[in-house]
Amino acid sequence: MANPQRPLSPHMQVYRWQVQMVSSILHRATGIVLAFGALLIAWGLLALAGGRGSWESFSHCASSPLGMVVLFGWAWAFSYHLINGIRHLVQDAGYDYAIPQFVRNSWISVIGSLVLVAVIFACALKTGGAA
Repeated sequence: MANPQRPLSPHMQVYRWQVQMVSSILHRATGIVLAFGALLIAWGLLALAGGRGSWESFSHCASSPLGMVVLFGWAWAFSYHLINGIRHLVQDAGYDYAIPQFVRNSWISVIGSLVLVAVIFACALKTGGAA
């Protein structure tokens, strides 16, 4: 039987949300989003190989409002995972383990990903989506 005197493990309501915790959770979540987004890329490539009709169907779906939200979300997930992955590589090399640098680099990952996705979409809108 459990000992009622024993302290319990802390639960989520005990911890304060910190950018380091959020960056770790987001890195895992964006990895999952990228895996599902790979299916959308495969769909686009198959539609491209399938001819004009299937490509127009894919293009219509991707340019719909819901498709644009999905594209924006996937682009942000890619940007965040890329920048945060670089942060992980820097830490794996043995740099920036102190808490202030860790917090700074976590914020750089979040803000940098928003800037990068804005640049991606600005370039795409400027060219009208043409490569």
